[in-house]
Amino acid sequence: MLNRVILMGRLVSDPELKTTGSGLSVTSFRIAVDRNYVKAGEERKADFIDIVCWRNTAEFVCRYFGKGSMIAVEGQLQTRTYQAKDGTNRYVVEVVADNVSFTGERRDSNHYGQQQYGGSSYAAPAPQQSPAYEQQPQTTYQSGTNDDFQEMPLDDDLPF
Repeated sequence: MLNRVILMGRLVSDPELKTTGSGLSVTSFRIAVDRNYVKAGEERKADFIDIVCWRNTAEFVCRYFGKGSMIAVEGQLQTRTYQAKDGTNRYVVEVVADNVSFTGERRDSNHYGQQQYGGSSYAAPAPQQSPAYEQQPQTTYQSGTNDDFQEMPLDDDLPF
């Protein structure tokens, strides 16, 4: 039997790190996953999926992801029931994440706000260029012509 789920979506809210009575780190959050199809005349719809992370994975998510962050999640689909405070039985479907990862999307100050942790951003700083580098001319090949290349004789042996 196989139970694997791979999702990519945006966090609906900031994840909150909690600790169980036995000292395990846990967090749960919801992601919005866009549907691949759009009916004519309608806006694109999204599914909202609950995710649970344990231990180091939970700490990683809470440290590096916030509301609006794009996240990739791999895990197993799990169902459970519980009794609510009003006495009704509730049925929950959630993904228990084994792996979470960045999606390659970089956050900047103009994109969903910039999360700050410990006074510094987790986004990579802009590269610093030296003054000598800025003064060097940049070569481009966008306006090249066939005269820029030499014809290779066909009877020569190739070096490989």
